[in-house]
Amino acid sequence: MIAAEGDGHAIRHRLALILGALTAIGPLAIDMYLPALPGIARELGVPIAAVQVSLASYFAGMSIGQILYGPLSDRLGRKPILSFGLVIFVGASLACAFTTSVTQLVVFRFLQALGGCAPLVVPRAVVRDYFDGREAVRMLSMLILVMMLGPILAPFVGGQLLIRFGWRSMFFVLAGYGFVWLVLAAWLLPESLQASQRRRESVAAIVSTYARILRDRVYLGWVLSGALVFAGLLAYISGSSFVYIELFDVAPERFGLYFGANAIGLMIASQVNRFLAGRVDAATVVRVVLPFAVASGAALLVDAATGFGGFAGILIPLFCFIICHGFVGPNTTALAMSPYGAVAGSASALMGTLQFVLGAASGSLVSAFSNGTAVPFATVIAGCALCAFVAFLTIPATRDAAGRQSAASASPG
Repeated sequence: MIAAEGDGHAIRHRLALILGALTAIGPLAIDMYLPALPGIARELGVPIAAVQVSLASYFAGMSIGQILYGPLSDRLGRKPILSFGLVIFVGASLACAFTTSVTQLVVFRFLQALGGCAPLVVPRAVVRDYFDGREAVRMLSMLILVMMLGPILAPFVGGQLLIRFGWRSMFFVLAGYGFVWLVLAAWLLPESLQASQRRRESVAAIVSTYARILRDRVYLGWVLSGALVFAGLLAYISGSSFVYIELFDVAPERFGLYFGANAIGLMIASQVNRFLAGRVDAATVVRVVLPFAVASGAALLVDAATGFGGFAGILIPLFCFIICHGFVGPNTTALAMSPYGAVAGSASALMGTLQFVLGAASGSLVSAFSNGTAVPFATVIAGCALCAFVAFLTIPATRDAAGRQSAASASPG
């Protein structure tokens, strides 16, 4: 394992930089065009809710693609699947730049997500290939630190591109970013799954693996606890441009400043979590943070319904909710995947699929119940926080770790 090598710190930091930059492709593709949603709607002659469907289609593509890439990466290795996905991402990004209708945009965004989910599945599997337990939590927190540079910069860069070159330029930039990391990953990223460790499974065996993982109540509890907080984060992403720009008259080029402030908070939280990883049990961190997420969601809903505090009354509880993901995400990921080293790609893919299914649902709910106020937006976020806490409470208090490890290793091949 990398963690055991003498120069482990340097290797971990290099690996975190590469994997974090790859993982950032997803947030960049989601966040960069958020300031442009109202402008895209006007140019294409459709309501903004119709353009928001392209966000939901992106989340749907993420859900479907990950379920395929997981077992394929366990079978063929991490790097071939990563390269394949990046090629699709680059091509679909270019297609988005030339779209002429909202229907085309929805379709091409779906294809963009099918490619863009490979750099989400593969880095989590690579971390599991190399690290266990607290080292995995530390590594995942480092990934978030690098990854969150995307949400900090993307809306700001998107706003500047929008006012200078138009919204189509954003997709050219995304295509360029994907191409650069396609080349760099092929050159710099080592293959973490050696040929002797790869699994030659039939379709029936893959389905059986997924079914067995889904029957694991501990895995499912941790995944849902993290995925529902993540779904709240995606609800925020889906509705933030409308709430900020349309309701509170934030200029599109200034949208990134508010969005970036939340991303900085998430970065700081992830690094505090990295510090805690060697000192506090991961489950304890989740147990403490989730009630704080529920309280933040409730405050957001009250403020949205009553108008209390104005814009600040929205921003402050949103910030408090968003930073919770910096604690909940890495810990629930490490806890869920820890017993599944033999099928890390499949376990990572299933986790990602559940995250984006719930994220697509939350984003769709924000659009479907849009009523010209921030209440639907706040209601979905508060509901996600509450459901995450309920999912956490369903996790069995004890488990036979050795038995779960044995079950994970014994999948049919």
